[in-house]
Amino acid sequence: MNVQSISVSRETQVREVLAILNATGGGIVLLVRADGTFERTVTDGDIRRLMIDGSTIESSLDGLPKASSIVIDEKYTRRDALSLMNQHVINHLVVLDANGKAIDVVERSRIDDQILLSTPHMGESELDFVQQAFTTNWIAPLGPNVDAFENEVVELIGSKHGVAVSSGTAAIHLSLLLLGVGPEDTVFCSSLTFAASVNPIAYQGARPVLIDSEPDSWNMSPKALERALESAKRAGKLPKAVIVVNLYGQSADMDPIQELCRQYGVDIVEDAAESMGAKYKGRPSGTFGRLGIFSFNGNKIITTSGGGMLITEERELAQRARFLATQARDPAPHYQHSTIGYNYRMSNILAGVGRGQLRMLDDRVAARRAVFDLYSEGLADIDWLELMPEPEWSNSTHWLTAATIRPDVTNRSASDVIGLLSNELIEARPVWKPMHMQPVFADAQYFPHDNESVSTGLFERGFCLPSGSNLTKEQVERIIAVIRKM
Repeated sequence: MNVQSISVSRETQVREVLAILNATGGGIVLLVRADGTFERTVTDGDIRRLMIDGSTIESSLDGLPKASSIVIDEKYTRRDALSLMNQHVINHLVVLDANGKAIDVVERSRIDDQILLSTPHMGESELDFVQQAFTTNWIAPLGPNVDAFENEVVELIGSKHGVAVSSGTAAIHLSLLLLGVGPEDTVFCSSLTFAASVNPIAYQGARPVLIDSEPDSWNMSPKALERALESAKRAGKLPKAVIVVNLYGQSADMDPIQELCRQYGVDIVEDAAESMGAKYKGRPSGTFGRLGIFSFNGNKIITTSGGGMLITEERELAQRARFLATQARDPAPHYQHSTIGYNYRMSNILAGVGRGQLRMLDDRVAARRAVFDLYSEGLADIDWLELMPEPEWSNSTHWLTAATIRPDVTNRSASDVIGLLSNELIEARPVWKPMHMQPVFADAQYFPHDNESVSTGLFERGFCLPSGSNLTKEQVERIIAVIRKM
């Protein structure tokens, strides 16, 4: 709001004040003293009271009583301003400089805009597929949308079989069941990940062995994996599987990882929960393991609200996964079960949402990459901040734009950035706390990259910025402006 255009003195006539209120529609004018310092706000209610007390439209504002208005200093944050507005039940707040002069008027409607980390981005066709589910009364798990969603996903990524399930975690759990993981077995897993990648190992009574990241992609370090496999071979206990996690929309360096796993005869489960739509050397993420998994949680690049999918080239594994995910019901005319099963199948309604979302995958990837590009351009000259690298072999979706602080350049911390953004109603998050640092996996064996723990450093210095495909350019520029204030 232009402060000069709404500033008046006590000599100003009521007629002029009414004209300003009518022209601006802001609801207030600012009464300033002869030296330019702010005295109080004036509203149409104040004018009405003046006229009730005998003033006319030709009268000046000299009859206005002395009053103090709620103000805030120029170093305010959005959170400060909103808190003050809520406390006093007002929608405007005058901003004063160090000399007591009004330099701005903050309006609730202008600042009450929270930017979240990664929100669902719905399209136009989801409702059509959901309506089909209602029309045909396919409400429960399984149904035409589930079958079609599975077929459409595997056709898109170039795999053969997909099994739609209730979550990405369920898909990982089924993968371990299919590979025969049981008590006392070991399973290697990336350490820098969300707990859902590792928890299914514990479901099976097996022991996780945690593998560090490498600095080029933040994903599983082939060097650390090689040392872990050599150690396991010497101990006479190779892992039943290696869960390779693709972090924040970017593939791991799969060629050396695949070669190591072939050399030692260990199956790969590719956790592509965060990387649907990404590519490694032109090949879709999720297709490099014996089993791959996707997540369609609400914050993912496409969503079914909650859901996931297991993919594989092997028909027998897909059939077994469907059997286990549907309570392991035997083919009998009555309810008969010869093995323990799970209630893991996706509902027909949610699969309908997924079918609509899938049609927009390329657009969503392009939008998130564009957000990353805006950050890259807007923060390029800030020497204490580095965005997550993207190796030449990677085509990342940038599901989340992540960055690290350079401690050799600044004493700022990732929590400083997160806190500053939070004060401006912008949600940022730390990078995943590595599993080897989690209390629940404190006893797990851990293999760092070379002689340093890359994932530990990334956690200590890293943070994730809002990255939704529905972010506007103006919102990204607002985030950049806040960071540049540091």
